Amino acid sequence: LIVGILQAENLPAMDMGGTSDPYVKVYMLPDKKKKFETKVQRKNLCPVFNETFIFKIPYQELGGQTLVLQVFDFDRFGKHDVIGQISIPMNSVDLAQPLHEWRDLVGGEKEEVEKLGDICISLRYVPTAGKLTINIMEAKHLKAMDCGGLSDPFVKVVLQHQGKRLKKKKTTVKQNTLNPYFNESFSFEIPFGQIQAFQVLITVYDYDKLGSNDAIGKVWIGFGASGVGLRHWSDMLANPRRPVAQWHALCPEEEVDEALKKPIR
Repeated sequence: LIVGILQAENLPAMDMGGTSDPYVKVYMLPDKKKKFETKVQRKNLCPVFNETFIFKIPYQELGGQTLVLQVFDFDRFGKHDVIGQISIPMNSVDLAQPLHEWRDLVGGEKEEVEKLGDICISLRYVPTAGKLTINIMEAKHLKAMDCGGLSDPFVKVVLQHQGKRLKKKKTTVKQNTLNPYFNESFSFEIPFGQIQAFQVLITVYDYDKLGSNDAIGKVWIGFGASGVGLRHWSDMLANPRRPVAQWHALCPEEEVDEALKKPIR
Protein backbone atom coordinates (compact mmCIF):
# COMPACT_ATOMS: atom_id res chain seq x y z
CA LEU A 1 0.00 0.00 0.00
CA ILE A 2 1.56 3.28 -1.13
CA VAL A 3 0.43 6.34 0.83
CA GLY A 4 1.31 9.82 -0.44
CA ILE A 5 1.02 12.80 1.91
CA LEU A 6 0.71 15.74 -0.46
CA GLN A 7 -0.33 18.89 1.36
CA ALA A 8 -2.64 20.47 3.94
CA GLU A 9 -4.52 23.76 3.97
CA ASN A 10 -5.88 26.21 6.54
CA LEU A 11 -4.43 24.44 9.57
CA PRO A 12 -5.16 26.11 12.92
CA ALA A 13 -2.38 28.19 14.50
CA MET A 14 -0.99 26.32 17.51
CA ASP A 15 1.95 28.60 18.38
CA MET A 16 2.00 31.99 20.07
CA GLY A 17 3.22 33.63 16.86
CA GLY A 18 -0.01 32.68 15.03
CA THR A 19 1.48 29.80 13.10
CA SER A 20 2.25 26.05 13.42
CA ASP A 21 5.09 23.63 12.66
CA PRO A 22 3.09 20.73 11.21
CA TYR A 23 4.17 17.19 10.42
CA VAL A 24 2.11 14.07 9.69
CA LYS A 25 2.32 10.68 11.40
CA VAL A 26 1.07 7.75 9.30
CA TYR A 27 0.20 4.28 10.61
CA MET A 28 -2.22 1.38 10.22
CA LEU A 29 -4.67 0.08 12.82
CA PRO A 30 -4.91 -2.33 14.55
CA ASP A 31 -1.26 -3.22 13.89
CA LYS A 32 0.50 0.11 14.58
CA LYS A 33 3.94 -1.56 14.41
CA LYS A 34 5.10 0.45 11.44
CA LYS A 35 4.83 4.21 11.84
CA PHE A 36 6.08 6.87 9.47
CA GLU A 37 6.51 10.61 9.92
CA THR A 38 6.90 13.37 7.37
CA LYS A 39 9.41 16.17 7.76
CA VAL A 40 8.32 19.19 9.81
CA GLN A 41 7.19 22.19 7.75
CA ARG A 42 8.14 25.09 9.98
CA LYS A 43 5.83 28.10 10.44
CA ASN A 44 3.35 26.98 7.81
CA LEU A 45 -0.45 26.68 7.95
CA CYS A 46 -0.66 25.43 4.32
CA PRO A 47 2.24 22.97 4.23
CA VAL A 48 3.30 21.00 1.14
CA PHE A 49 4.83 17.64 2.10
CA ASN A 50 4.97 15.52 -1.07
CA GLU A 51 6.23 12.46 0.80
CA THR A 52 5.46 8.81 0.07
CA PHE A 53 5.39 5.86 2.47
CA ILE A 54 5.01 2.15 1.73
CA PHE A 55 3.25 -0.41 3.93
CA LYS A 56 3.88 -4.07 3.08
CA ILE A 57 0.59 -5.81 3.86
CA PRO A 58 -0.83 -8.95 2.20
CA TYR A 59 -3.83 -7.96 0.05
CA GLN A 60 -6.18 -10.34 1.89
CA GLU A 61 -5.38 -8.66 5.23
CA LEU A 62 -5.81 -5.10 4.01
CA GLY A 63 -9.61 -5.00 4.27
CA GLY A 64 -9.50 -5.38 8.05
CA GLN A 65 -7.13 -2.43 8.53
CA THR A 66 -7.58 1.32 8.90
CA LEU A 67 -5.13 3.94 7.67
CA VAL A 68 -4.64 6.77 10.19
CA LEU A 69 -3.06 10.13 9.35
CA GLN A 70 -2.42 12.39 12.35
CA VAL A 71 -1.26 15.98 11.94
CA PHE A 72 0.88 17.27 14.83
CA ASP A 73 2.36 20.65 15.70
CA PHE A 74 6.06 20.09 16.42
CA ASP A 75 7.29 21.64 19.66
CA ARG A 76 10.98 21.49 20.46
CA PHE A 77 10.53 21.97 24.21
CA GLY A 78 7.26 20.29 25.04
CA LYS A 79 4.64 17.84 23.94
CA HIS A 80 3.66 17.83 20.29
CA ASP A 81 -0.01 18.86 20.02
CA VAL A 82 -2.41 16.92 17.81
CA ILE A 83 -3.92 19.32 15.26
CA GLY A 84 -6.31 16.72 13.85
CA GLN A 85 -6.52 13.37 12.14
CA ILE A 86 -8.31 11.29 9.54
CA SER A 87 -9.03 7.56 9.56
CA ILE A 88 -9.67 5.65 6.34
CA PRO A 89 -11.01 2.08 6.75
CA MET A 90 -9.47 0.08 3.92
CA ASN A 91 -12.74 -1.79 3.31
CA SER A 92 -14.32 1.56 2.33
CA VAL A 93 -11.83 2.18 -0.48
CA ASP A 94 -11.67 0.73 -4.01
CA LEU A 95 -8.12 -0.59 -3.88
CA ALA A 96 -8.10 -1.24 -7.62
CA GLN A 97 -8.04 2.53 -8.24
CA PRO A 98 -5.60 5.17 -6.96
CA LEU A 99 -7.37 7.43 -4.46
CA HIS A 100 -6.48 11.13 -4.67
CA GLU A 101 -8.63 13.41 -2.54
CA TRP A 102 -8.88 16.09 0.13
CA ARG A 103 -10.23 15.06 3.54
CA ASP A 104 -11.23 17.23 6.51
CA LEU A 105 -9.29 16.71 9.72
CA VAL A 106 -11.30 15.83 12.79
CA GLY A 107 -10.31 16.61 16.39
CA GLY A 108 -7.20 14.70 17.24
CA GLU A 109 -7.81 11.63 19.32
CA LYS A 110 -4.78 10.80 21.40
CA GLU A 111 -3.22 7.53 20.33
CA GLU A 112 -4.19 4.84 22.74
CA VAL A 113 -0.72 3.91 23.79
CA GLU A 114 0.64 3.54 27.25
CA LYS A 115 2.52 6.69 28.17
CA LEU A 116 5.98 5.86 29.48
CA GLY A 117 7.14 9.44 30.06
CA ASP A 118 9.39 12.02 28.41
CA ILE A 119 13.08 12.79 28.69
CA CYS A 120 14.91 16.05 27.96
CA ILE A 121 18.34 15.62 26.41
CA SER A 122 20.87 18.21 25.28
CA LEU A 123 23.37 17.41 22.50
CA ARG A 124 26.47 19.40 21.63
CA TYR A 125 29.09 18.55 19.02
CA VAL A 126 32.38 20.38 18.52
CA PRO A 127 33.70 19.33 15.07
CA THR A 128 37.23 20.73 15.55
CA ALA A 129 37.74 18.73 18.75
CA GLY A 130 35.65 15.76 17.56
CA LYS A 131 33.75 15.85 20.85
CA LEU A 132 30.12 14.92 21.45
CA THR A 133 28.60 15.94 24.80
CA ILE A 134 25.29 14.43 25.89
CA ASN A 135 23.54 16.04 28.83
CA ILE A 136 20.73 14.04 30.44
CA MET A 137 18.74 16.96 31.81
CA GLU A 138 15.49 15.65 33.29
CA ALA A 139 12.54 13.34 32.76
CA LYS A 140 8.85 13.81 33.51
CA HIS A 141 5.66 11.75 33.84
CA LEU A 142 7.62 8.49 34.03
CA LYS A 143 5.59 5.31 34.33
CA ALA A 144 5.36 4.14 37.95
CA MET A 145 7.18 0.81 38.31
CA ASP A 146 7.06 0.27 42.08
CA CYS A 147 4.15 -0.85 44.25
CA GLY A 148 4.06 2.56 45.93
CA GLY A 149 3.25 4.28 42.60
CA LEU A 150 6.78 5.63 42.13
CA SER A 151 10.08 4.65 40.46
CA ASP A 152 13.81 4.92 41.18
CA PRO A 153 14.96 6.09 37.76
CA PHE A 154 18.42 6.23 36.25
CA VAL A 155 19.50 6.64 32.63
CA LYS A 156 21.89 4.54 30.55
CA VAL A 157 23.55 6.15 27.51
CA VAL A 158 24.98 3.85 24.83
CA LEU A 159 27.04 5.04 21.88
CA GLN A 160 26.79 2.73 18.89
CA HIS A 161 28.41 2.55 15.44
CA GLN A 162 27.34 0.07 12.73
CA GLY A 163 25.45 -2.00 15.29
CA LYS A 164 28.45 -2.21 17.64
CA ARG A 165 28.31 -0.77 21.16
CA LEU A 166 31.36 1.39 21.69
CA LYS A 167 30.77 3.18 24.99
CA LYS A 168 28.23 3.13 27.77
CA LYS A 169 27.57 5.53 30.66
CA LYS A 170 25.03 5.75 33.48
CA THR A 171 23.56 8.56 35.54
CA THR A 172 23.03 8.34 39.28
CA VAL A 173 19.78 6.82 40.60
CA LYS A 174 17.04 9.24 41.73
CA GLN A 175 14.94 7.68 44.48
CA ASN A 176 11.13 7.70 44.61
CA THR A 177 10.29 10.08 41.78
CA LEU A 178 8.50 10.11 38.43
CA ASN A 179 9.97 13.52 37.52
CA PRO A 180 13.73 13.18 38.12
CA TYR A 181 16.20 16.00 37.53
CA PHE A 182 19.64 14.69 36.51
CA ASN A 183 21.67 17.39 34.71
CA GLU A 184 24.52 14.91 34.13
CA SER A 185 26.88 15.20 31.15
CA PHE A 186 28.89 12.58 29.29
CA SER A 187 31.49 13.26 26.60
CA PHE A 188 32.58 11.01 23.75
CA GLU A 189 35.29 11.45 21.13
CA ILE A 190 33.98 11.04 17.60
CA PRO A 191 35.93 12.30 14.56
CA PHE A 192 33.98 14.77 12.42
CA GLY A 193 34.17 12.49 9.37
CA GLN A 194 32.34 9.71 11.23
CA ILE A 195 29.74 11.55 13.34
CA GLN A 196 26.94 11.08 10.76
CA ALA A 197 26.96 7.29 11.19
CA PHE A 198 26.70 7.15 15.00
CA GLN A 199 23.67 6.25 17.09
CA VAL A 200 22.87 7.28 20.65
CA LEU A 201 20.58 4.94 22.59
CA ILE A 202 19.15 6.31 25.80
CA THR A 203 17.23 4.01 28.16
CA VAL A 204 15.49 5.02 31.38
CA TYR A 205 15.52 2.23 33.97
CA ASP A 206 13.83 1.70 37.31
CA TYR A 207 16.56 0.68 39.75
CA ASP A 208 15.78 -2.46 41.71
CA LYS A 209 17.97 -3.32 44.68
CA LEU A 210 17.02 -6.99 44.73
CA GLY A 211 16.13 -7.95 41.18
CA SER A 212 17.05 -6.84 37.69
CA ASN A 213 16.49 -3.21 36.70
CA ASP A 214 13.34 -2.75 34.61
CA ALA A 215 13.46 -0.61 31.47
CA ILE A 216 10.81 2.13 31.57
CA GLY A 217 11.43 3.31 28.02
CA LYS A 218 14.02 4.01 25.36
CA VAL A 219 15.00 6.69 22.82
CA TRP A 220 17.03 6.33 19.62
CA ILE A 221 18.86 9.41 18.33
CA GLY A 222 21.11 9.72 15.30
CA PHE A 223 21.80 7.59 12.26
CA GLY A 224 18.77 5.63 11.05
CA ALA A 225 16.40 7.14 13.63
CA SER A 226 13.11 8.72 12.56
CA GLY A 227 10.98 11.61 13.72
CA VAL A 228 12.29 13.56 16.71
CA GLY A 229 15.35 11.30 17.10
CA LEU A 230 16.55 12.20 13.62
CA ARG A 231 15.54 15.88 13.82
CA HIS A 232 17.41 16.40 17.10
CA TRP A 233 20.60 14.90 15.61
CA SER A 234 20.26 17.04 12.47
CA ASP A 235 19.70 20.18 14.58
CA MET A 236 22.85 19.40 16.58
CA LEU A 237 24.94 18.95 13.41
CA ALA A 238 23.51 22.17 11.96
CA ASN A 239 24.49 24.10 15.12
CA PRO A 240 28.09 23.11 15.91
CA ARG A 241 29.45 24.03 19.37
CA ARG A 242 25.95 24.96 20.60
CA PRO A 243 23.96 22.77 23.02
CA VAL A 244 20.62 21.78 21.44
CA ALA A 245 17.99 20.60 23.95
CA GLN A 246 14.97 18.50 23.00
CA TRP A 247 12.20 16.55 24.74
CA HIS A 248 11.75 12.95 23.55
CA ALA A 249 8.80 10.67 24.28
CA LEU A 250 10.00 7.33 25.65
CA CYS A 251 9.14 4.27 23.55
CA PRO A 252 8.93 0.65 24.72
CA GLU A 253 12.44 -0.84 24.83
CA GLU A 254 11.46 -3.86 22.72
CA GLU A 255 9.97 -1.59 20.03
CA VAL A 256 13.23 0.38 19.68
CA ASP A 257 15.36 -2.79 19.76
CA GLU A 258 13.19 -4.31 17.02
CA ALA A 259 13.58 -1.18 14.86
CA LEU A 260 17.36 -1.24 15.37
CA LYS A 261 17.56 -4.74 13.87
CA LYS A 262 16.02 -3.63 10.58
CA PRO A 263 18.28 -2.55 7.72
CA ILE A 264 18.46 1.24 7.53
CA ARG A 265 17.03 2.65 4.33
